[in-house]
Amino acid sequence: MTEPTTPEEPSEQRKAPAPRTARVARKTRETDIALVLCLDGAGVSRGTTGLGFLDHMLATLVKHARFDLEVSCHGDLVVDDHHSAEDVALALGQALDEALGDRRGIARFGHAHAPLDEALARAVVDLSGRPWSEIALDLRRERLGTLACENLVHVLRSLATAARLTLHVDVLRGDNDHHKAEAAFKAVALALRQAVARDGGAGVPSTKGVL
Repeated sequence: MTEPTTPEEPSEQRKAPAPRTARVARKTRETDIALVLCLDGAGVSRGTTGLGFLDHMLATLVKHARFDLEVSCHGDLVVDDHHSAEDVALALGQALDEALGDRRGIARFGHAHAPLDEALARAVVDLSGRPWSEIALDLRRERLGTLACENLVHVLRSLATAARLTLHVDVLRGDNDHHKAEAAFKAVALALRQAVARDGGAGVPSTKGVL
């Protein structure tokens, strides 16, 4: 008499991969940051950087990338906004790098256009392991809220550096600087969402074998 066989577990009931999560703490004489990032989230952003417009851009990024983010930043805003904006971006990039691990099984590349009314932005991402950024936001105002517009460019560059990715962002048209900045962050989010996606492969998506 043969033993009864156990039916194979349906694919939809198989255990899902563990969410890719990283925690980063960064403390200097200029900032004190605690950050948790999950790449397989629901688009939820909690906490504050102390800079309202930066919070808005991070919430936009997280929402459309479908990440989850918790962030707390106490920075030397009595000086200006630079250190807080830069260090939050570096912490976020570090968390993204750590959450990706050896980058095995990811799509690696992503590209997207995102409009916001009259503004249109394009972002292209390569999770190459090589930090590089080309950022052209065409912002004309000095500040958006309490954040210097030059620091929006610096945020994206710092993110690319710490995450070890190649990032090209171009605002193709637009009149309103708020619209242009938000369209840019939405485009980056959509491109990242593609790039970090698990594509079903088992290997590292590189002829070198490493990223």
